[in-house]
Order: sequence, then C-alpha cells, then structure tokens
Amino acid sequence: MITRYSRPEMSKIWELSNRFQCMLDVEIAACKAMNQVGIIPDQDLADIVEKADFDVERIAEIEETTRHDVIAFLTNVSEYVGSSARWIHYGMTSSDVLDTATSLQLKQAGEIILRDLETFSEVLKIKAKEHKYTLCIGRSHGIHAEPTTFGLKFALWYDEMQRNIKRMKEAIDNISVGQISGAVGNYAHISPEIEAITCRHLGLKAVNISTQVIQRDRIAEYISVIAIIGSTIEKIATEIRHLQRTEVLEVEENFSKGQKGSSAMPHKRNPIVTEQMCGLARILRTNLPATLENNALWHERDISHSSVERIILPDSCILINYMLNKMISLIDNLICYPENMKKNLELTKGLIFSQVLLLELAKRGASRERAYDIVQKHALISWNEKESFLDLVKNDSEITSILSESELEGIFSYNRYTEHVDLIYNRIGIS
Repeated sequence: MITRYSRPEMSKIWELSNRFQCMLDVEIAACKAMNQVGIIPDQDLADIVEKADFDVERIAEIEETTRHDVIAFLTNVSEYVGSSARWIHYGMTSSDVLDTATSLQLKQAGEIILRDLETFSEVLKIKAKEHKYTLCIGRSHGIHAEPTTFGLKFALWYDEMQRNIKRMKEAIDNISVGQISGAVGNYAHISPEIEAITCRHLGLKAVNISTQVIQRDRIAEYISVIAIIGSTIEKIATEIRHLQRTEVLEVEENFSKGQKGSSAMPHKRNPIVTEQMCGLARILRTNLPATLENNALWHERDISHSSVERIILPDSCILINYMLNKMISLIDNLICYPENMKKNLELTKGLIFSQVLLLELAKRGASRERAYDIVQKHALISWNEKESFLDLVKNDSEITSILSESELEGIFSYNRYTEHVDLIYNRIGIS
C-alpha cells in the first residue's frame, strides 16, 4: 500500500505565519550566537527566547505605515519582548533574515518534494516489476517499431526519477545556507563567527561569501530541478495519453464511480489527469527563466528579485507537490490492457520482425543493400495488401535458399525482445 500525504502540509510552509516564524527563528538564533560570543547578556537573551512572538495581522497593520516588511516584523516582535529587543537584528540587515528564512522554507519544501519523489519512484518500481515481461509494441515517430516490454517503460521512468531524487538532494543541500553578514556582506558590524554559530542553530551552512544577499544561482538551481521533474511527469503523462487513445487503448486512467467524461457525450472516458499534468508542467518551466534572471542584481543588491520570488517559489513548490501526488495516484490505479497490447503487436502482420530478418540475411552472406531491398519489398506488399509478412518471405526462393523454414519461424519469435530485460532491471536496481 502506497502512503500518501496531504497537500496542505506544503501550503502551510508558504503561509505568512510560517514565513514570519522562519524569520523569528533566524533572529533568535542570531541572538543566541551573539550571547555565546559575549555580546548579548544572559538575561536579555532569556527575555528574547521566552517572549519573542509575532502577530500576522499586527505586522500588516504596522507595514501600512512603515512600507517595509522587515521593520514592521521587528516592530511587532519588539512589542512582545520589551527593552531586550534592542539586541534583535543587531548588526544585521534585512536580507540576512529574509534570505536565511527563505533557505529554511525551501529546505522544508524540498524535504516534502523529496519524500514525494521517493514515493512516486516506488509506485513506478511496482509497476515495472508487475509488467516486466508484458510484451507490447515499441513505437518511434508514433509508428510501430519493434516489440519491447511494458515494464521497461516504467523502469525507464523509475531510473529517471532516481536522477531527479539525486538532483533534488543536491539542490536542497545547496540551498540550505544562511548569511548573517551585514549591509554589504563584509561583516563590518557582526563577525563571521556569529554567522557560523547562527547557521548551526538553524541546521544550515554559512555561505562562503555574500553581498547583501545569498546568491540566486542557488535558487535558480532549485527551481530548475523542479522544472526538470515536471518535464519527467510530462513525459510519462504524454505516453499515457497516447496509449489511452481509442485506437490504441493499452492503458487507461482509472475512471471512478460517478465520474463524467463529457457534458455532451456520455461514452467519453478522457485522460484528464495526464492532460492536466502536461499543462501544469508548462507553468513550472515558465517559472524557471525568472529565477535565472534573478541572479543578476545591481551591485551588491537590489530588490528586483524579491517580488518575483514571492510568487514563483511557493507556486513552484506547491505545484510540483500537487503534481507528484496526482501522479502517484494515477500510476498506482492505472488500468492496463495486456490483451490489447498483444493485439496491437500483431496489427502489422509480422512487419515488426523486418530488422531481425534483414540482419540474418546479411549474416548469411547477402549484402546489406540486397537484403534491405528484399525485406522492404515484402514489407510493402504486406502493408498494402494486408498479407502475412512471414507467409510472403516463406514464398521467396531467394530468402529460403539462405534461411530454412524453421529458421524463419525462429526469426519471427518474441523471445529475443525479452532476453536482456533482467540485465536492464539489474542495472537500475529493480530486482
């Protein structure tokens, strides 16, 4: 049974209450660090830790006057703490708290995304094992190519998701950094030691260097990974959409009791989830260019990135969480039709064995050009006249002078297309 998690968990990370809590956590961690190096007296730190709090509505009220979110936040916190609040934000600048708080939020969100990726991977692995030897037609350019197994599709997606997991882990690691370095990042009013201690309290690493901001290549990488995950989801969804077409019908999205497919046509059972996934993947990709452009700021810092991130960071994280959970359910409940896969395999009356026939003729001494001409001639007849490809080649004296009837029967066998499936599965860690 696949464990699923509620999506509101991700949404709460991006609510103002959690945003301000992360900011408060940064400020308190910095105060603890300054106490540790002897700047803040013990009693003042005790007051700060015990009393520090905030009220979202009150912050909004103060910001109406200050027009500065961090000052409004600090003013509200001071109302709770009293005189000891003079140490809060000491030697710091707005981006010290804002950027480090953003890192905390992205780390929190990344851990949920990572959990979703691992769950989705497990669903794909289960399907890969279930259909390991289920034969189906492989297609290139949308046209029948050669047989493969349905399980190999899931195995390929599973392998790609392992790379997405690795990418996400690296992105989380690279975004899990903080800075407490002051107005232009040179520690003029606060020491690197305080920064290091603060970050340890928060479970972050201190950046090697900053200006007034944590550099945005880190966020660009993070959102890039989310966009890549979205492209994997779109790849899977596109395949399922094609396989659900009426003429193909090798798979079908689960159609629940009471569900309606069309307001006009009661017979319709549409691939609505996978269509939705393909559309939403576009949104994830369109968020990426904005994060790339956020990397170039004026001098040590401007705020052109800030307004962008307030939209695209929660949107991208919430959206990929939603998409992964939809895909977990979709794949877990996907309806597969092996009998239709077999029917489609046989649709071209044996033409799918043309390559192996070509190779066997060449192996026995025919030139590749001559072998290709012979095989293609019969393939075209078979396609146009709807005749058995095997029967046609059995009646060609040039072919039968090279290959016996039993050898031809062996050529028109599915065995070779499953011969190395175990090896492929072992390579990607599916046993």
